[in-house]
Amino acid sequence: MKPLEGIRVLDLTNVLAGPFCCHQLVHLGAEVIKVEAHKKGDLARELGADPELSAKLMGVSFLAQNAGKKSITVNLKTEAGKTLLKKLVRTADVLVENFRPGVMQRLGVSYDVLTEENPNLIYCAISGFGQDGPWVSRPAYDQIIQGASGIMSVTGDEESAPLRVGYPIADTVGGLTAAMAISAALNAPKRGTFIDVSMLEATLATMGWAVSNYLIAGVQPTANGNENLTSAPSGTFQTRDGLMNIAANKQEQWELLAKHLGVSHLLEDERFKTREARKKHRFALKGELEQALSFKPASVWEEELNAIGIPSGAVLSVPEILQHPQITERGILETFEKPKGVGRDISLLKTGIKLDGEAPSVDSPPPLLGADTNEILTELGYSPQQIETLRKEGAI
Repeated sequence: MKPLEGIRVLDLTNVLAGPFCCHQLVHLGAEVIKVEAHKKGDLARELGADPELSAKLMGVSFLAQNAGKKSITVNLKTEAGKTLLKKLVRTADVLVENFRPGVMQRLGVSYDVLTEENPNLIYCAISGFGQDGPWVSRPAYDQIIQGASGIMSVTGDEESAPLRVGYPIADTVGGLTAAMAISAALNAPKRGTFIDVSMLEATLATMGWAVSNYLIAGVQPTANGNENLTSAPSGTFQTRDGLMNIAANKQEQWELLAKHLGVSHLLEDERFKTREARKKHRFALKGELEQALSFKPASVWEEELNAIGIPSGAVLSVPEILQHPQITERGILETFEKPKGVGRDISLLKTGIKLDGEAPSVDSPPPLLGADTNEILTELGYSPQQIETLRKEGAI
């Protein structure tokens, strides 16, 4: 099932939030054309943990979310480049960009200009802080949004906070929010809209659990490390060979846990009888439980506890979870054999969904910079001579 089959998306984005948005759309069946900057392309082509690939403009960061897309290069600082983009817009359903607000207007290809070419265009602008407000002109990367949103203030513990989340969560949330909004706009009875995605607001929207404690209860969110403040015992515990998470959030789960670990006497302890009492004395309870947990490895405990209805799981590394059958058997990984410009097989993550039992996939690996320029321009009606002229003029 490809619900977005027949939809053309112009991806004018860089690095992560925008490319991740279009990563979702291409896996749902859309044709995504990356309209990249002349010569250098998406900055992510130069980023990632493999310097050799970055030097080839096929950096790991680019490979991660650009499979299935086509690539053309357009110099929007030239009149010919602007004309080319307008021709593309006439054929498109969606345009996504994540420039700083005002850049597209200065280039002469703003929403107002492009909708004259295609009134039904869904135009999605992703930015750090949105298209207006006192911070509208500020540059923003994920790190900046994490700090501004309050995420860092609630990450870590009393000693380590404020702490950055270990992956670009604000970029990722911004991209997912944009993909959701675009998908909704595509379903509107009348096409054509301007979508303003603020990474700051998108990130805050996902923090409702913590933010509402302040908005409604007047309690300022704090950094509590691996402890779940809503319940106890609920957090990370040391076993014989490593850490594991246990979430005995219900009274019956706590009682089952105590009995299974052989510490039933704790059920009669006034400090642990009720949820509120356990929350107040969570670290004393943690110490008692870790003594019992120290006799077996995390892998054994998680099997035993899940079997009796207590949510549990060992704390895994990235390599450990990627190699686990739960991941390898569900099809979220896709392997491409020696993509052009890479020279070796690569495995990439798809999306976190299945449609009718199948994990959506794409047919092609991440593209070389400008790999599809000739094909797309020919489709738009440019002759070989005109394409060569554009190339000589530096428009493509």
